[in-house]
Amino acid sequence: MNATLTSEKSDLLAALAKHRFLFRYTAQGLTDEQAAATPTVSELSVGGLIKHVAFTESGWVDFIERGAAAMSFDESSYETHTNSFRMLPGETLEGILAEYEKVAARTEEVVAGLETLDLTHDLPDAPWFTDRSWSARRVLVHLVAETSQHAGHADIIRETIDGQKSMG
Repeated sequence: MNATLTSEKSDLLAALAKHRFLFRYTAQGLTDEQAAATPTVSELSVGGLIKHVAFTESGWVDFIERGAAAMSFDESSYETHTNSFRMLPGETLEGILAEYEKVAARTEEVVAGLETLDLTHDLPDAPWFTDRSWSARRVLVHLVAETSQHAGHADIIRETIDGQKSMG
């Protein structure tokens, strides 16, 4: 593989890094209890959201590398997905953030090693996919959107906990 970054790769990775930074910033200074708290009417927590985004990003990078075979949807995968939104007993914010850093490093390594962002795989059968296939480029755009959307959710939760805002 050619381990170079084109300006397109650099731009997409920079956008993803910016939103990861804002996400981590939202969590700074929280205790494990605060990170696991669900102070709004939803079941979302700051720590659970970061855990979910790391889980999702890792899964999509697996897809870039292996295609649809990297994704499975069955009874156990739905439970795993649901638990990806929660800080489970024994999990810490520090541990979740460390895992997120590992996932980010892997994403950057895999993307840098791609010959082209045009690398495309068929998506697995699932009712939520409306496309037949996604390119590595489409995956990265999705990861930027996923990260920024959930960072916004985390901002609302953090502001509910102690009034801190990431921006503004």
